Amino acid sequence: MPNVEKIQAGYKSQSLSEFLDQPAPTAAPKIDFLPATTKGIKENFYAYLDAALLYVPETSDDKAVRSRLATIGIGPGRSFDFKDLSPEHKAEVLLGMKAGDDKVSAFAAGGGKDENGWQVGGLAGGDRASFDGNWLKRAATAKAGIYANAPDEAMYPATRKDSSGNTLDTSKHNYTLTFPAEQFPPVNAFWSVTMYDGKSQLLIENPINRYLINAPMLPSMKKNADGSLTIYIQKDSPGKDKESNWLPAPNDEAYLVMRLYWPRHEAPSILPPGEGTWQPPGIVVAE
Repeated sequence: MPNVEKIQAGYKSQSLSEFLDQPAPTAAPKIDFLPATTKGIKENFYAYLDAALLYVPETSDDKAVRSRLATIGIGPGRSFDFKDLSPEHKAEVLLGMKAGDDKVSAFAAGGGKDENGWQVGGLAGGDRASFDGNWLKRAATAKAGIYANAPDEAMYPATRKDSSGNTLDTSKHNYTLTFPAEQFPPVNAFWSVTMYDGKSQLLIENPINRYLINAPMLPSMKKNADGSLTIYIQKDSPGKDKESNWLPAPNDEAYLVMRLYWPRHEAPSILPPGEGTWQPPGIVVAE
């Protein structure tokens, strides 16, 4: 972090006119735009949606969706006011929003192909063409991992389950993740396995300040006699002799994301998403 902060301190932000030492141009007209805050969006989602759609050009992909929204007064130049609805309509709107959110969450958790407990190919970034009008996948990717790269740039196998399909609960069990000899994630750049709290999806405070295991750490880790590498996934230290391979976990349910940067196309490969010849190994309960 000190190195990162040193780089950040070296940046300077200024207008182009200041940089060129020229008079500033005439100020642009003020945009009366509703400031986006998480609290505000939750309390008045449709007002924010109206405001956002005003600045998002219509495309062939979303024309049908926009037409449906327009029938209830949502869209550029329109005004959908939730507080003016009848109690019955308010209830229907809220139930509809919850159903939609539940559908997005379900896709984020299980929208990919199950490979040894990992969800592969369900969440992926990219441009409009990559999603090809799949709004559910687009929403789930934004919710679970916004700003995700396109598959050619990175793949993100994720799991909340062990290889037997049971929820990862590191308050009750210790687990292991073992890569067979010479069968690490096939990438041209590097890979990582990051630990998160299963409920908040935040990183886990731990005594060794370790939040992931990644390829650059391999030289300092201990391999098994057969050349395989075992990662110990648990809340307590596995012992000093194994601590180099310890990925600290929460005293609760766990969520892991594997990141494969610049995945290889030639076999073995995780590409195409959900159809590749390489699969992430399953997480198993430690004996």
